[in-house]
Amino acid sequence: MSDTLHSELRAILRLAGPLIAAQLAHVVMVFTDTVMMGLLGPEALAGGGLGAASYSFVSIFCVGVIAAVGNLVAIRHGAGDTAGVTRLTQSGLWLGWALALLAGLGLWNLEALLLQFGQLPMNVAGAMQFLSTLVFALPGYMTFMALRGFTAAIGRPGPIMAISIGGALANFVLNYALIKGWFGLPSLGLGGIGLVTALVMNAMALLLAWHLMRHRAYAAYPLWRGLLRPIWADLKELLRLGLPIGGTYAVESGLFAFAALCMGALGSVELAAHQIAIMSVYVAFMVPVGISYAVTFRIGQHFGAGRLLEAQRAGRLGIGIGAGCMLGFAALFWLAPQWVVGLFLDHLDPAYGEITALAVGLLAIAAWFEFFDGIQTIAMGAIRGLKDAKTTFFVGLGCYWLIGAPLAWLLAFPLGWGAQGVWWGLASGLACAAIGLTLGFEWKTARLLRPAPAAQQAYLA
Repeated sequence: MSDTLHSELRAILRLAGPLIAAQLAHVVMVFTDTVMMGLLGPEALAGGGLGAASYSFVSIFCVGVIAAVGNLVAIRHGAGDTAGVTRLTQSGLWLGWALALLAGLGLWNLEALLLQFGQLPMNVAGAMQFLSTLVFALPGYMTFMALRGFTAAIGRPGPIMAISIGGALANFVLNYALIKGWFGLPSLGLGGIGLVTALVMNAMALLLAWHLMRHRAYAAYPLWRGLLRPIWADLKELLRLGLPIGGTYAVESGLFAFAALCMGALGSVELAAHQIAIMSVYVAFMVPVGISYAVTFRIGQHFGAGRLLEAQRAGRLGIGIGAGCMLGFAALFWLAPQWVVGLFLDHLDPAYGEITALAVGLLAIAAWFEFFDGIQTIAMGAIRGLKDAKTTFFVGLGCYWLIGAPLAWLLAFPLGWGAQGVWWGLASGLACAAIGLTLGFEWKTARLLRPAPAAQQAYLA
């Protein structure tokens, strides 16, 4: 391996490690909330699960829009534009707060829509109880994600990891204390679980903000000076890139929501097995997500500095790293599916026999689509690093909803493949996206490398 390639590999891994840890910490927070709902009883689990699913879909779109902060900061950082980095981050904070307000109002008034979609009134009541406090997590969550994008994009992801892990631990302890009534705390039910998550998310945002204000490494970026005067041009730039990213996140999460609806139509055994298998896939998926962010920032830095060959090299290397990691997870799902399923339920208990057998079969299919899922996620991040999110949106929309979703339904119902048909449909959509996005990145970099240096500089400007 050449010195240049080795240096780029180290830079990507140095960024990816803390970001992967932060993603896994977020998964732990979601898992903790689900476990706590289960401790309250099956009715609370059903209502809380409906509320969590609603919150997740809305917040995923918001996080996608805010991802533009890290993308654009990396480009400005690569260009040596310190003032531009500061202004973009400040505008990102304003955008995050606006998104939190709009999303919170929407979730607070979701009851009529949920009932319109045929959800049971009892479950809707539980969902609204959970959401009534959980919406207060949004300002902290959006602030944290904007500041996270800033510090990671300038090459300092360490604080993100430390604060995220601390937040996951605090969320577990505080939730458990409320459920068990430790220290005389009242039992607040689903509202208490949402309240704890809101308190933890806002505390994480305040801790990260405090660190950025106090640490001398950020002295060149006075984020709090002039914060009350948002720059409209920067807000427009963030929206121009962020809305397609949010749309891409939404159509991808929509594909998996569609798969869950198909499983529910097939039966309770199929839905339970799907939940176990999809949670396993979700945990593994956090690895390429962290790598994807790292690749986005590295490519953005190279792109901003006009180092297009280095940007191309970083993208190819990141896709290769992700493919290798996901082959490892694929091997685990293929060779030890019983062990993976055993992390969620007692696979030796005859009562779970049908669910276990089906979940094991679904993990065998996951062994195939994990590889493609990792590649498409990192290729998507690579293209975004080149300041292009429209390509990722249109490729994702076509692959997920013109191939993945129709094929999942066709294989599951008319052709009678059942649950395996749904997952082969998912695998097909993700494989299509992996191929399309990888080719899209190669086409994009080849096109950028083709013009004369003067034209390249005009494009970057």
